Amino acid sequence: MLNNHLPSLIKKAVVFACFFLFISWSSQGSTDNVWQFEPTLDRVYKLILDLQTDQAYADLAQVKNVNELHKIYLQSLLETADMLITEDEKRWDKINEGLKARIDKVAAMPPSAETLFLKAELSLQRGFNLLNMSQEVNAVFAIRQAYQATQECFKKYPNFIPIKKTYGVIQVMVGSVPDKYQWFMNFLGMKGSVIVGQRQLDELRLSKSSLSAEATILFFTIKGFINQQFGEAAKGFQDCLTRDPENRLLLFLGINMLMKDSQSEEALRLIQTLDKKPNGLKMLYVEYLRAEALLHKGEYTAAIQSYLRFLKGYNSQSFRKDAYYKIGLCQLLMGDKESMLKSFDIARKTGKSVSDPDKYAAAMLEDSAMPNVKILKVRFYTDGGYYKEAKDMLKSISPTDLTGKKDLTEFYYRKGRLAHKTQDLASAKLFYQQTIDMTGQNPWYFAPNAALQLGYISQSQGNNAEAKKYFEKALSYKKYEYKNGIDTKAKSALENLNKKSTL
Repeated sequence: MLNNHLPSLIKKAVVFACFFLFISWSSQGSTDNVWQFEPTLDRVYKLILDLQTDQAYADLAQVKNVNELHKIYLQSLLETADMLITEDEKRWDKINEGLKARIDKVAAMPPSAETLFLKAELSLQRGFNLLNMSQEVNAVFAIRQAYQATQECFKKYPNFIPIKKTYGVIQVMVGSVPDKYQWFMNFLGMKGSVIVGQRQLDELRLSKSSLSAEATILFFTIKGFINQQFGEAAKGFQDCLTRDPENRLLLFLGINMLMKDSQSEEALRLIQTLDKKPNGLKMLYVEYLRAEALLHKGEYTAAIQSYLRFLKGYNSQSFRKDAYYKIGLCQLLMGDKESMLKSFDIARKTGKSVSDPDKYAAAMLEDSAMPNVKILKVRFYTDGGYYKEAKDMLKSISPTDLTGKKDLTEFYYRKGRLAHKTQDLASAKLFYQQTIDMTGQNPWYFAPNAALQLGYISQSQGNNAEAKKYFEKALSYKKYEYKNGIDTKAKSALENLNKKSTL
């Protein structure tokens, strides 16, 4: 259930980031308030964070006479790292049993801030894994167990610093659940707020705690994927990379955020940096991101090669349908319709329609109409930040190129997106409104996203009443591709507006 409301890249990036960053590291001060790893465990932690898992397994196996709770946490952290990155479903049953055993072991220990924190962390790790395995109901109950342990720890030990991170992330997760699922959250006794969660992370980020760096990463991840402030989030990760330029996790998250901020050229540069660090866990999803960036750039042959490398090595069923669909689009854009039809046929039979890109691909594959080549190019150039190319392509589109209402509607939507990206807000508002009017009751995502973007523009211009109207309109659309992601963003934006109105 929670999995269905998360945008696709949240699933691969936000869940990934949240998992890695829930831990207390070396610090000054009382061990009652901050976890302090021994040097041997700290080295293991750094290996895990750099995704050097084979070496981390070997080193952790040799560690003796250390804090048992810390070692339990690192063991689970290490195993879960493999699962979140490789999505190797064959290993899940064994890892799941190990996680449950550790949770039971910690729960049987005398209650303390550390045991409650660890119980919450391990439960949350298990919840993230269950989400990744598409076991949504079990994931909800694991996260509920984490929620309850966090609440107890926060109440009994309010000065225990690490709990700010766990508390903050769970608040964001529960607070961003779409309205149609809130009854279930209420039934489970779980309440959340994106604003409250961000405040906890921000307090930790600005503190002198050793957790401040990890909290900063979470803060910018949420700022991007939940609040849609991709520019600020991308800059935040770039700042982190100036201090730690070769950290593989930072590079991975930075690439994701740059892609969302229409900075595909810079994302490709970071991917090349990551290529120079081949040791450690293979990050096949980066091949998917590379392919996306090359598609945006118009390098279709190279994009196909990257999609094929992704498909060859990736163990999960997620993004496979979309990858084959995008291969077909590349072939179409190269003028090879025969190959496109073959790729589309493979896409129909491949993968699952769980992630938003896979859902969209499945919907497009059901449509008998041929994609409009020129509009596709405008879309991909705009998505990648190649605005001159997008403008030139728009100018080349004539009325005879737009053969139906959907093409005409998307034409104005793409004009709106390009105007918005290039800060021509007056034109963007005009084209977005035209998109809404032309969409009517058709189940296309153009209108709800146009409403969402109009809300962001109105908010940036200080017109909160108009922004609220547009965010609510975005939520009013019923069934279309990308609904879960757009609903999450609109709901978060409304919460921010409502919070400001009460101050």
